[in-house]
Amino acid sequence: MKKIRIGGGAGYSGDRIEPAVELAEKGDIDYLIFECLAERTIAIGQQTRLADPQAGYDPLLADRMHAVLKICADKGIRIVTNMGAANPVAGAARISAIARELGLTGLKIAAITGDDVLQILQDGAFNIEDNGAPVSSLGDSLISANAYLGAEPIVAALAAGADVVITGRVADPSLVLAPLMHEFSWAADDWEKLGQGTLAGHLLECAGQITGGYFADPGVKDVAGLARLGFPIGEIGADGSIVITKVEGSGGQVTAATCKEQLLYEIHDPRSYFTPDVVADFSQVSIIETGPDRVAVSGGSGRARTGTLKASLGYRDSFIGEGQISYAGPGAQARAQLALDIVRERLQLTGVQSSELRFDLIGVNSICGERMSAAAASRPSAEPYEVRARVTGRTASKKEAVRIGNEVETLYTCGPAGGGGASKSTREVIAMLSALVPRELVHASIHYEEV
Repeated sequence: MKKIRIGGGAGYSGDRIEPAVELAEKGDIDYLIFECLAERTIAIGQQTRLADPQAGYDPLLADRMHAVLKICADKGIRIVTNMGAANPVAGAARISAIARELGLTGLKIAAITGDDVLQILQDGAFNIEDNGAPVSSLGDSLISANAYLGAEPIVAALAAGADVVITGRVADPSLVLAPLMHEFSWAADDWEKLGQGTLAGHLLECAGQITGGYFADPGVKDVAGLARLGFPIGEIGADGSIVITKVEGSGGQVTAATCKEQLLYEIHDPRSYFTPDVVADFSQVSIIETGPDRVAVSGGSGRARTGTLKASLGYRDSFIGEGQISYAGPGAQARAQLALDIVRERLQLTGVQSSELRFDLIGVNSICGERMSAAAASRPSAEPYEVRARVTGRTASKKEAVRIGNEVETLYTCGPAGGGGASKSTREVIAMLSALVPRELVHASIHYEEV
C-alpha cells in the first residue's frame, strides 16, 4: 500500500524554524506543511497590505524559505503553506525571488486566491453569526472578510506540478488533506476518507503541540528535550491509516497522551467538526502506541460538507492603553496595591474615557483574580518579595488609551516608594467576528510563478 510522509513544519506564525529544517533534512518526508495563519493574523495582514500592496504575507515567510527551500528542492519535498495570509500572490513572488537567490531552477510556485470575500459581504445582505446583526452594521470599521477555502484548489495546484503552494485563508486541516487527495486520488465526495484525512490534518496542524509542546507539566507530564523539540511526521496510507511520529533523536515525545490532547484541541463537537471539505466525525477515534514515538490513529470518518463557508471578519474594535511598574522588597504588595489605587482615582479625576479597566498585581491576582480554591487558601504563603502592578484599559480612541499608560508612569515620582521599571504601551484592537457565505459565491483562483 502506498504511503506518504508529511511533516508539520509550523503551528503558528512565530513558530521555531529549526524543527522544520530538521524535518526536511532528516525526516524522509514527501511534504512539508507550514500552518501559520490565525484568525486575527489575516486581518492584520490586510491592514499591512493597504499600506504596501507588496506586503501582507507572513513576516517570517522569507526566513522560512531561506532555511528550507533548497533542501526541499534537492530532495523533491513539496511545500504547502498558508503563509500567503492577505497576499498570496506577493508571497509567491517573494518565494520565486528567494529561489533565484539560492540558485534554484525548475521550481513551480502556486498562489491560491479567492478567499477574500469582503466585497461579497459588503454588497449582500449577510448577518454576523456571533450576534445576529447585519454585517453592514460594522460600517467602515470592517477591514477584512476571508472565507475558509478547502483542499480542492491545493489539489489542483499539486496536479499542475506545483512544488510550492502558498494560500491565504484555508482551513488548517486542508493543508494536509490536499496532498492526500492528490497522492491517493481520493474523490472530493469520499466522505469517509476525507474525514480520516482531516483527522490527520488536525493532528499535524499545530506542529510541536503533538510532540510535547503545550503539554509538559513538571512532575505530572514530564517531557525531555523541549529546547530542541522535534516537530511531527504523519505517515499516512492510501486507506487513510495514520501513524504519528517524529525525527529519531529529536526532543519531545509522541505518545497516546500527546495525541489525545491535540485531538481534543479546539474541537467543539467531535461528532461534527465542520470544515470546507467535510463534516468530520472524530467520536470513534482510536489511539494506540505501537512503539517508541509511534502512535497509530484510526476511526475518523465524515459526512457531506455544508453549502456554506465560514468567513472571518476583521474589524477595528477599540484601543488598549497599558502601564506597568514594579515594586520589590518588604511591603512590595502593599505598595503595589497603593499604586493601583492611586491610578484608579487619577483616571476618575482626569476623566479618562474607557469602556473597561483592569487593575492587576502580576504574580498575585492577574490571572485568577481574587478567587481562590479552598485548597489554595489553606496553603501557608509568604508575602511576595516582588510585585508588578499593571493597569489596562479599553478606549474608543488612541488618545485616551495613551493617558492610561501616562498615569502609571507618573507613579515614579507621585506614587509609593521604590517603584521601578515602568513601561507603557498603546495598541489598536483588531477583533474578529464570523459570517456564513454560500459556497457558490466563493471562487478560488491559482496564479503560477516559475523559476
